[in-house]
Amino acid sequence: MKSPLLSVFYLVLFSQCVSGKDCTCELKNSQRPFPMEKLDSIHIEASKCAKTITSTQLTEVDVLMLGVQQRLKQLEESVSVLENEDDGDLYGAVSVRIIELELAEILELMGKLKKSINSHKQLNESTASKLQKMTEGMQELEAFDLSHVVSKQRDYRRMKRNLVECQNELQATPPPPTPHARRCSQGQLVNVTGPRTFALTKYGTSYSYGAWGKDPKPAPGKEDMYWLVALTSSNAFANYVRHYTSLSTILVGVGPMDSVISASNPTTNTIIGPNVVQYGDALYYGCYNTPSVCRFNISSRSVTNTPLPENSGFNNKFPYGHLDATYVYTDLDFATDESGVWVVYTGKDNFGNVILSEVIEGSPPSLGQTWRTSLHKRTATNTFMVCGVLYATRFLDKETEEIFYSFDTETREERYDLKIHIRKMQTNIQSLNYNPRDQMLYAYSDAYIVSYDAVFQ
Repeated sequence: MKSPLLSVFYLVLFSQCVSGKDCTCELKNSQRPFPMEKLDSIHIEASKCAKTITSTQLTEVDVLMLGVQQRLKQLEESVSVLENEDDGDLYGAVSVRIIELELAEILELMGKLKKSINSHKQLNESTASKLQKMTEGMQELEAFDLSHVVSKQRDYRRMKRNLVECQNELQATPPPPTPHARRCSQGQLVNVTGPRTFALTKYGTSYSYGAWGKDPKPAPGKEDMYWLVALTSSNAFANYVRHYTSLSTILVGVGPMDSVISASNPTTNTIIGPNVVQYGDALYYGCYNTPSVCRFNISSRSVTNTPLPENSGFNNKFPYGHLDATYVYTDLDFATDESGVWVVYTGKDNFGNVILSEVIEGSPPSLGQTWRTSLHKRTATNTFMVCGVLYATRFLDKETEEIFYSFDTETREERYDLKIHIRKMQTNIQSLNYNPRDQMLYAYSDAYIVSYDAVFQ
């Protein structure tokens, strides 16, 4: 049998033996020497490409295009209002000025879009040229693979992908519990798709904890407004909420309006934890250093609160988390759905299992009906409400979050086998909330604001 070594290198062996002396052998390799320098240069070029092209660059054009579309829609509505006005030119000048400002914002976005497109075009041409050269170089190097190791590895990876796809088909998402028709006329939640939007806030990557979204019960004139809370102190505290007039303005960070809750961080009425929601022109959040629900009236700039039941966890006693990390100061988690505001928390008397309470609107707010579940809070990463059903997520890996649990407040049915996957753009999701007006999930993920479509059957 031919030796594997000879089959690869085709060695030629010559031996000589001189009388009375030791035998000597001369070994010659009939193959070309492997060009290690070429392989190193290809590896260096590939590393440069990986460091140069970021996820932000890949989504920048999509974000700007979405912003332009939103602003054009808003401009069309403003022009329609101006055309229909019949007030003897009383407010006409004001409407024209509003249109001028909207046009200026559109032109600014168009300028950024043009600049980004030109930059992407140059990057695309440069990257395509480098990839072509690297591909040709690797094809040349593959000629040295006489045992066909590389081609066998490709076959192995292809087979592995096919097996994973087959396994996913066998473990298809089962139907979640059916909500009561009165609460959820659109049907039952069966999937989450997206993300639809993915962008850094104006803060950049400085503040990895926060929340954002739209008010499910907005005040008149604020139907298109978005809110944003970033924990600007120790990833734990915030003392103001920021509002934007449209999706495009929050995505590009234009013209925020700040509503200050307290003078500094941390102090009385400071926001603690990222699980914040806005509902009915009021912000609901965990009160600083107390197990209480705080309500900040955005119009009057006043704060009222109501305490949670005795022995409820706060100050990082029962945070969300997974095996590798915990999400600090997530003892209280607020949610909105078709019926209003909810608060998720726990306490020692429920052994760390999730407690769910309705939050009744008012100044001060109050707690309504309460449910106790068997879900241990530290096994989840987030919760949200849809049609009176509590859903919980957990960390699967850096790319995937899984909705694995549900609790129906009407039937009290609990399930741990939902297996609805959410595709992540960053490793962690610090807050997650559902908005029934647009049927979307809003996530704050390692300083990025991300939105997903909730799919109903």
